[in-house]
Amino acid sequence: MPSFTLPRAARITRITRTHKIAVAVLAAAGATSGLAMTAAPDTAQAASAHAPAAVKPVDAKGQPGKAADAKTGRAVTASVADHVKVADVAKQHGAQQAASRSTERTGVKDYPNNLDGWIRQSLDIMKAKGIPGSYEGLHRNIIRESAGNPNAVNNWDVNAVNGVPSKGLLQVIQPTFDSYHVSGTPKKLTDPIANITAAANYAADKYGSIDNVNSAY
Repeated sequence: MPSFTLPRAARITRITRTHKIAVAVLAAAGATSGLAMTAAPDTAQAASAHAPAAVKPVDAKGQPGKAADAKTGRAVTASVADHVKVADVAKQHGAQQAASRSTERTGVKDYPNNLDGWIRQSLDIMKAKGIPGSYEGLHRNIIRESAGNPNAVNNWDVNAVNGVPSKGLLQVIQPTFDSYHVSGTPKKLTDPIANITAAANYAADKYGSIDNVNSAY
């Protein structure tokens, strides 16, 4: 078969068509790649998808919505509302602890203003000062000496004759009270607490304890 050569124009046309087909294939491939890249989430989207969900505001009943600040009336987020609530609880707890510490430091008790209360308060002071004595010992001697009257005064015995009458619940004379007065109690002879503790202090020194006293002492 005789060979022949295509004219230059025909070769150019043929090559051009081949190139067009190749370009079309590349374009199609590029479109497919573009679609694939569009479908894949970018870094920002991936980070957003894995980021923790934002705290949603809730109302006063804990339902979804907006909680309002009690003072301003403005809506606040649940996290702010929770923070305020926790702060209030912490403040109340701190105040309670401070009050408890204050009570422990002062050691304040409620004692009735009667013979029972005077004896019990005196016993607490005696215990703190290391002065021996019991409720029974104090009560027994008080009833014998004054019948429970903190203002009782003996105007007839030898002490009265000497100008220093016995006074108070446990009938103590002024010099004895001054020598055995217990610090922290009033410096008044007829004060119930001061009189009891001074007498108990004197009895502990002379007889070992007020419990050992069964008559004039």
